[in-house]
Amino acid sequence: MFDNIAPTYDTLNHRLSWDIDRGWRKKAIKQLKPFSPKVMLDIATGTGDFAILATEMLHPEELIGADISEGMMEIGRKKVKERGMEHIIRFEKEDCTNLSYSDNTFDAVTAAFGIRNFADLDKGLAEMCRVLKKGGHLSIVELTTPVTFPMRQLFHIYAHTVLPVYGRLISKDTSAYTYLTKTIEAFPQGEHMVEILGKAGFEKATFKRLTFGICTMYFATK
Repeated sequence: MFDNIAPTYDTLNHRLSWDIDRGWRKKAIKQLKPFSPKVMLDIATGTGDFAILATEMLHPEELIGADISEGMMEIGRKKVKERGMEHIIRFEKEDCTNLSYSDNTFDAVTAAFGIRNFADLDKGLAEMCRVLKKGGHLSIVELTTPVTFPMRQLFHIYAHTVLPVYGRLISKDTSAYTYLTKTIEAFPQGEHMVEILGKAGFEKATFKRLTFGICTMYFATK
């Protein structure tokens, strides 16, 4: 499915969020700025938007974008080449719940709008913790369901009408953006997600809701 929607993925992300997703990514990366990570892993990197922005803002020596979709990463490779970042960013096909990297490899691990697609969230987060160095940091930004009136009701209407119809028209995929709505609604959020991060081995996990709860940032330390 992600290979199929790869050519229109970036356009749809920006249009369906009214371009607010760019600001969400920046806020998530700023969480890492005080720690100046040199070796980074971007999980479920997709077309590499988060990896590219992290490189521009944090100036790491090395950043690996990992994803299971070659179609998405191929677009990411083209964007990285256009920006002359091949010496810093590389893309590797990985099962995010069974990473090939050694323990304690990365200074920071990031994930933007991808972990809700994990087949096994607990295992995926445990793997992210395993490959992170002791004292390293995790920064996640993920779509969530607003919890307050009237945004919860408005988001429900938008997610079940505008989002799947517009997504289908642009991507030509009949199921992808219906699937997106389902994953947002099923994904644990807020305090529940903080508990899950703790069970995966992270410490000092915190969260912050953005744009009335449409998106949530998480930050944690190993």
